Amino acid sequence: MGEFWRQYKGAIIGVLVSILILCTRLYNLILGLVLIIVGAFVGNYVQQNKDEVKDRIKKLVDKM
Repeated sequence: MGEFWRQYKGAIIGVLVSILILCTRLYNLILGLVLIIVGAFVGNYVQQNKDEVKDRIKKLVDKM
């Protein structure tokens, strides 16, 4: 049993945390936070690389 616990401890803890998140409906909060963080990264990337993004969007529109 000890060897099993040492080998799969991370997976077991991950499953327990996932069950806890699903039971308490924290996934709505977590999903919202993830979307905010992703939006911040995308906005920062676009701000830092305006010309490159503009060219890529223009090429995409030209293909359509």
